[in-house]
Amino acid sequence: MELAAGSFSGEQFREACAELQQPALAGADWQLLVETSGISIYRLLDQKTGLYEYKVFGVLEDCSPTLLADIYMDLDYRKQWDQYVKELYEQECNGQTVVYWEVKYPFPMSNRDYVYLRQRRDLDMEGRKIHVVLAQSTSVPQLVERSGVIRVKQYKQSLAIESDGKKGSKVFMYYFDNPGGQIPSWLINWAAKNQSRTKREAQNQRDLIQFSANPNTLQ
Repeated sequence: MELAAGSFSGEQFREACAELQQPALAGADWQLLVETSGISIYRLLDQKTGLYEYKVFGVLEDCSPTLLADIYMDLDYRKQWDQYVKELYEQECNGQTVVYWEVKYPFPMSNRDYVYLRQRRDLDMEGRKIHVVLAQSTSVPQLVERSGVIRVKQYKQSLAIESDGKKGSKVFMYYFDNPGGQIPSWLINWAAKNQSRTKREAQNQRDLIQFSANPNTLQ
């Protein structure tokens, strides 16, 4: 799932937009994990890894699409509220902007880090303004693996946002990562499910972004 040199295709952006209008849940064993406060979270077992892919659909009533997309892209803001960030920054590598992100894991587990490409496009789809952000793991020689930190090499995420027709945002998110190492898949999946239960109390866009950015966060 590692993205080689290059960027995302137009088709990948269109696929994310399409999920806003018609969720692509048919033809696979997507399971509804939780549905509350206008948010629905589905999961699908990845047979190769034993881990789950996630899709999130819903409406955030008090946040405009542009503001939500800007917040999502703001790495400095994320460092203010995400207690699991140890290091997070952008770096130019081979003419591309790459994100480096190290995540704190509880003792005795090793921290994980990510190197990934991220791209945002603001699209006009038949009169609908849709903000789309795609992210996927990559590899660059400037950001080598660090001793004592496990590199996550399977990471993929997409986010699509448009107006709900009022003051809020209609949102679609997809997420998958494989943190690797010796963590049993049942423990990772339990942690993801436990994190998703906080959606029942989520009242603002920050909670939704936190889940979408890392549902495997151990709490």
